[in-house]
Amino acid sequence: MAEQQQCWQCGQGLEGLLLPVSRRETCDACGADVHVCKQCKHYDGRYCNEQRAEPPNDKEKANFCDYFSFASNAYQGGYQDKSAIAKAKLAALFGDSPEPPTEESQVKPCAEKTPAELAEEKLRKLLGGE
Repeated sequence: MAEQQQCWQCGQGLEGLLLPVSRRETCDACGADVHVCKQCKHYDGRYCNEQRAEPPNDKEKANFCDYFSFASNAYQGGYQDKSAIAKAKLAALFGDSPEPPTEESQVKPCAEKTPAELAEEKLRKLLGGE
């Protein structure tokens, strides 16, 4: 029996996937690129073990690697969106709350500034603006 092909990002089965995998192939469930380092059997979780390959910087974006070999067991679970993590860290850096604003937090006196407005003001001063 053939091994089930799964997306490296969401674990969804990749039905009807033709091998060799095209660079433009994506997962129907999450939209992730399939011809990526993280979906290759030469990738060990951090590095490419194929000596002849020149690995790209982004292991999660489609690439042109000639040594790509589809790994059915690439899904490791617990995928976290890098952009969401980065946005949360940036919000924390500038003292902004990563939670969506509530109705009470949107009502403020005219003299008060939000943390985002204060951060923007600091950033403009640093960059030589107003």
